[in-house]
Amino acid sequence: MDALIFRETAGDLDEKQILSHLLQFTKSNVNSEKLAADLLDAFGSLKNVLEARPEQLRTVAGVGEKTSAFIASLIGVVRIWQHCNMQAPARIGNAREAETFCKSLLSGARNEEFWVICLNARCNVLGKRRISTGSLSEVSAYPRLVMETALNYNAHSVLLSHNHPGGTCAPSPEDIASTIQLQRLLNGVGILTLDHVIVAGDNTYSMIQHGDIDYRVRR
Repeated sequence: MDALIFRETAGDLDEKQILSHLLQFTKSNVNSEKLAADLLDAFGSLKNVLEARPEQLRTVAGVGEKTSAFIASLIGVVRIWQHCNMQAPARIGNAREAETFCKSLLSGARNEEFWVICLNARCNVLGKRRISTGSLSEVSAYPRLVMETALNYNAHSVLLSHNHPGGTCAPSPEDIASTIQLQRLLNGVGILTLDHVIVAGDNTYSMIQHGDIDYRVRR
């Protein structure tokens, strides 16, 4: 199918048809419809296929190096498009807006990532920075980089966020302890920590709303 026609009709296709058409772009000598069905059967959904690693994709008969690399690259393209298309809100005025922003920021991330969003005194977004990328189950919140980011943006306050790609959005004791440590460090230079939002798929967890942290620095 021509790329332009595919783009215009994709909204009317089911997951198998979309994947089948995408596989045609690899120009592999395989039955794209059958391979699409086999991939969906193995991984359960188009989302899971796109988020699978190349070595996982190659466990399905007919998927070689070229095809697995192509499929694995698609989620990266989508993330770049989302980040380019997502305009930082002029202002994050409440917890719901903060959680929505963080969920968009971490959409599709395969590993844990830690982000700092910097705001001014009116809660207007000054900028955002990914501090680190970790494994499926942990990521480091480097205090020096968090502090450096907040100071470089001349932030009045920060919104912290990371994701749990393989589990629930509930924080671990280490998540809470490290957040309190960051809060103390930032407070020491007059920068507030508005919240720490954890993202797991379509779910989010606000440490402020659950009482894990508050605006007063814990001693």
